Amino acid sequence: MLLTLGRFARPIRRMPGLGWLVADPVTARRILNDPEHFTLLGEGGVGHLWAQVLGDWVYDAFDGAGHHTLRTKARELFTEDNAAALVARVAGPRLDQCTAALAAGETVDIADLGRVVVGRIVADLLGLHVAAPDDDAAYRDIFETGERLAALALGSTASTHLPEATVAAARTIVAQMTGGVAAAWRDAPADRLLGRCRELGLGLRETEGLAVLLMVAGTETAASAMARTVALLHDTASQQRLRAEPHRIADAVREGLRVTTPAPVIGRSVSADVQVAGRRLRAGERVLMLTYTANNAPGGFDLDREYLPDNRQLWFGAGRHLCLGAPVARAELTALLRALLATGRPWRIVERRYGRRVLIPTYARLRIALS
Repeated sequence: MLLTLGRFARPIRRMPGLGWLVADPVTARRILNDPEHFTLLGEGGVGHLWAQVLGDWVYDAFDGAGHHTLRTKARELFTEDNAAALVARVAGPRLDQCTAALAAGETVDIADLGRVVVGRIVADLLGLHVAAPDDDAAYRDIFETGERLAALALGSTASTHLPEATVAAARTIVAQMTGGVAAAWRDAPADRLLGRCRELGLGLRETEGLAVLLMVAGTETAASAMARTVALLHDTASQQRLRAEPHRIADAVREGLRVTTPAPVIGRSVSADVQVAGRRLRAGERVLMLTYTANNAPGGFDLDREYLPDNRQLWFGAGRHLCLGAPVARAELTALLRALLATGRPWRIVERRYGRRVLIPTYARLRIALS
């Protein structure tokens, strides 16, 4: 409801109990590119939320003196080429199975496949031991664990102060998911994420924190975008164009991410009084960027939509906190679409069921078959 009503918040509007709402992409980008007046470490920012779970070191690594060092060292881990290679190595064989199953006349649940693919990526990134590497169930469990951790943020729109019970539950999940990180950080080869973190000089604490944040930011968001983009291509009949012009996959990925905007709200805290779009924002106030609303203002999914400079990558944030794992998300979605196009035939939706009580809008089930 907030995102729907957000179109009346352009460019910026104050809402009692929530703070300042922004649904204008230019204003949102101006705020996200202004570290002198806005921070994610105060009330309303994701850094404030996760510092309660991961520890006070987050204040330095997220937005303090250590942030530039962390970003500079970690940026090499997530280039477009490295992300594509990661997805091809970890998820490629499973996506090939999807292509073969569809070609054989079977139905495939794309929502479930997205969760499995993301679970595989997370397992590889965190160095998790999987007893049966070919068993989808193991990766569903990993995805669901990340989902449970992300879901602890439900209800934080009004305040990012977490109850003690929520913090305790989150720390238990973090300990479970990072139990193997220390050993992998010491022993992993340099071509694996954790080994590369070691080679780049990232300490164990920073590596564990980076691994947790990638898990939280890259589970529901990536899986949601994958299933929803497949549905959009079907519902708008754009898949016909894409099959005829497969070189347009990058356009389909960009447009799918714009319309779905898996991170629909981005929060910041005002750290110093500032004037924005004619309004006076004061230190201590909260700002919510309604990115879903801003990104969808130009209209629905359109494969022919021209590049929108005001909205460029706003679905991943902006400024120095632009999502570090954005290339991985693009690579996952690209690999999925290529797997579907490899069948040589259009797909139809056999069954769809929406996710309920979820942090990110998603499909609980999206079963497709070839026409």
